[in-house]
Amino acid sequence: MRNVLADGRGQILFAVALGWCLSIGVRLAYPVLLPYLQSGLGLDLTTAGFLLTVLWLAYALGQLPGGILSDRLGEGNVLVLSTAISAVMLGVVAVAGSAPWVFFATACFGFGTALYGVARFTILSAVFPNNDGTAIGITMAAGEVGNAVLPLVAGGIAATLAWQYGFGLAVPVFALVAVLLWFVVPARTSSATSAVDSLSLEAARYVVAELRRPAIIVVTVIQILTYCIWQGFTGLYPTYLIEMKGFSEAMATGLFSAFFALGIVVQPLTGRLYDSFGIRRSLPVVLSVITVSLVALPFLEGFWPVVVGTIFLSSILGYGTITLPYMTAAFPADMKGTGLGLLRTFYMTIGAASPALFGILADNGYFDEGYIVLAGFAVVAIALIPLLPNEASG
Repeated sequence: MRNVLADGRGQILFAVALGWCLSIGVRLAYPVLLPYLQSGLGLDLTTAGFLLTVLWLAYALGQLPGGILSDRLGEGNVLVLSTAISAVMLGVVAVAGSAPWVFFATACFGFGTALYGVARFTILSAVFPNNDGTAIGITMAAGEVGNAVLPLVAGGIAATLAWQYGFGLAVPVFALVAVLLWFVVPARTSSATSAVDSLSLEAARYVVAELRRPAIIVVTVIQILTYCIWQGFTGLYPTYLIEMKGFSEAMATGLFSAFFALGIVVQPLTGRLYDSFGIRRSLPVVLSVITVSLVALPFLEGFWPVVVGTIFLSSILGYGTITLPYMTAAFPADMKGTGLGLLRTFYMTIGAASPALFGILADNGYFDEGYIVLAGFAVVAIALIPLLPNEASG
């Protein structure tokens, strides 16, 4: 770990991780604040739910522009830009007096945070070339701190004061993080020349040729399958605990927060496994734990068995610290951001359908069987791993 943080890289890692903790934590505060938004703005359930769709769709669609900007403007500059946009748009949400303005600002906030999503991977891959899995794992674990803590804080503020403060008090924090990123993180770590300096047919052919490489195709299919598992599981797990396991709302919320908190341990560990053993030896272990845990979940009864099952299910949070560093390293230096952004937009858009499809199964009396389907996705992903070279080459 000392080698990972040497030569001033520790402060870079801290700044990037802090920004990600705030970015994803506030996004996951939206579901907690949604009832307050609903009553305050007079929204019905369908409209309130659509607000979350707008947030996550904007986040998915912003991945490719974020990657292109990262390659053209520099990763550090894009991190600062993302954080500044987030601060401004949350301020608009906090002072908005009508639903249309809240929807508009939420879409812009989702798009702004998407710019952070790609740049954090490419800059950490460059700053930590021999320990990128560990660095990305630490950063993603910081995100789980945000997931576990910030929704609870925002909900407490909304209950005590008003929902506007739940958003508004995050604005100065985003502004301070933007200043920290500006002073600590290098403006650019990638090549000064970019594959997308000009939006030409030649540039498009170059990008497409890289995307057609077998390693990138296979890891993308694996990422689609595992992201569908993440989305399907996290989207409906509290509801499953309440409806199928008899948990109270408070108990389900607490266990769900604990699930994300476990990522603080899981993600650095799986990132280290990737650094030490490569994707072909580390990913099957993680996916095997996920498979067994998902299959076992419907058969667990009682509080403590479900708690133990949730501990093992937290392995779902660890696959990305293996697949995403591999995916990032697979692209040449002059198109890492563009390539990763394009793939993230692709798999996130597909994965966004997973909760809806899972919900259809649940509505038709197949809630338990839905987890078996998710386990099947993991099995298919395991079967594809031998097709990957152990080390990606960009």
